[in-house]
Amino acid sequence: MAGGAIVNAGATKDYPGKLTVFVFFTCVVAATGGLIFGYDIGISGGVTSMDSFLKKFFPTVYRQEKEDKSTNQYCKFDSQVLQMFTSSLYLAALVASFFASVVTRAFGRKWSMFGGGVTFLIGAALNGFAKNVLMLILGRILLGIGVGFANQSVPVYLSEMAPARLRGMLNIGFQLMITIGILAANLINYGTSKIKGGWGWRVSLALAAVPAGIITLGSLFLPDTPNSLIERGYDDKAKKMLRRIRGTDDIHEEYNDLVAASEEAKLVEHPWRNILQRKYRPQLTMAILIPFFQQLTGINVIMFYAPVLFKTIGFGGEASLMSSVITGLVNVFATLVSVFTVDKLGRRKLFLQGGAQMLVCQIIVGTLIAIKFGTSGEANLSKSYAAFVVLFICVYVAGFAWSWGPLGWLVPSEIFPLEIRSAGQSINVSVNMLFTFIIAQAFLTMLCHMKFGLFYFFAGWVVIMTTFVALFLPETKNVPIEEMVLVWKSHWFWGNFIADEDIHVGNVEMGNGKSKAGSV
Repeated sequence: MAGGAIVNAGATKDYPGKLTVFVFFTCVVAATGGLIFGYDIGISGGVTSMDSFLKKFFPTVYRQEKEDKSTNQYCKFDSQVLQMFTSSLYLAALVASFFASVVTRAFGRKWSMFGGGVTFLIGAALNGFAKNVLMLILGRILLGIGVGFANQSVPVYLSEMAPARLRGMLNIGFQLMITIGILAANLINYGTSKIKGGWGWRVSLALAAVPAGIITLGSLFLPDTPNSLIERGYDDKAKKMLRRIRGTDDIHEEYNDLVAASEEAKLVEHPWRNILQRKYRPQLTMAILIPFFQQLTGINVIMFYAPVLFKTIGFGGEASLMSSVITGLVNVFATLVSVFTVDKLGRRKLFLQGGAQMLVCQIIVGTLIAIKFGTSGEANLSKSYAAFVVLFICVYVAGFAWSWGPLGWLVPSEIFPLEIRSAGQSINVSVNMLFTFIIAQAFLTMLCHMKFGLFYFFAGWVVIMTTFVALFLPETKNVPIEEMVLVWKSHWFWGNFIADEDIHVGNVEMGNGKSKAGSV
């Protein structure tokens, strides 16, 4: 291939071992860390469409919605304070992910998950008993710290525990739990909105303690990953754990590669400084651009504000909550598609197909809304027309749920060498949270000013990200984590950044620009 060394297809190893029941259950428990993130995404949009909640905390938005019946539908919910309620969590998660990186590296992945669960638990209690906006936003910040810690440690934990050939399936458990969290939140909002007396929102917010309790208790029973044990000097425990998770005594080759990776990692005193080195440019680029693009698919706009969005395009309050339950169901089932196909079809095919599907749907939804609302923002949709809008939103959600949704977490968690893995995952989480924050903070204002053009805006970004994947993302399926450098070295573009002497994988040596796998 132009511009890089050639790595023959057989250069990556297939270590002995199988998917053991032990690994399956530890991965399921760890993946429940995604529930807290998903529950929160689903709950905030539903709560902010409840009149009793708006009346208590955001009376100006409530008055604007109720009094001015002729108001432009696009601008109905444009409030910076209301947006700050939703988005303060993501700013806190951004900052927390940097601290989580230190905890993850020094104490192991499980304690980072435990810390996240406990903090989220306290935040849920504060929100459930909130008396004013300050209590509400303080609770959100604590929830954000919990999300930052969980999102930093869970994807890395799953990628390290899973056998290489099933890493995609087990890692996507995290995204599956996010979608289950969103669906549970949508169903709970639908139920609590019917509570007479206007305190249903308290139940919705306080129930965040349930997913928090699951990951807090679950993390106490999780074993450490062999990678983390070796990194912290527990070599015998690591060997024992590797035997247990692979279900075989023939673990020497994988163990030796983990030790080699750890030895190299120990030479790195400052992962944050090292990640800027030229040889890590491919991983750094992906850690920044994949989460950046994931947010610019426009998905969080649909998920955060689904009830508000459906209310805006003419659904009644209850109907809008029901519509978001429908999109939540689609999200869960479509994520299951990627669980069963990601290790067979690979990452690239899902990215490219999902991107094409999202692009078509965004153009159709934008056009359907443009035809009815125009730029005035005033219209009444017939039931059949509104159902048509929801149908294409669902097809869009499905496209996201088997591509950018799960792969946006999977790919960054599997591409980093051990020496910069914690720092790399922190960058991934913080970029994700930064753009989630920016879009959550700006969306209602953008909807007000860009109107139906907002859907075209996100469609334009989908074109850019799909082109980027087609040109710059190599296939990573079935490649052992510690051998991922070979994939970058063989890429037509990224191979230029990695010198032959930068490759120290097991018994793979580089010579004359070609890699040779001695034992494979």
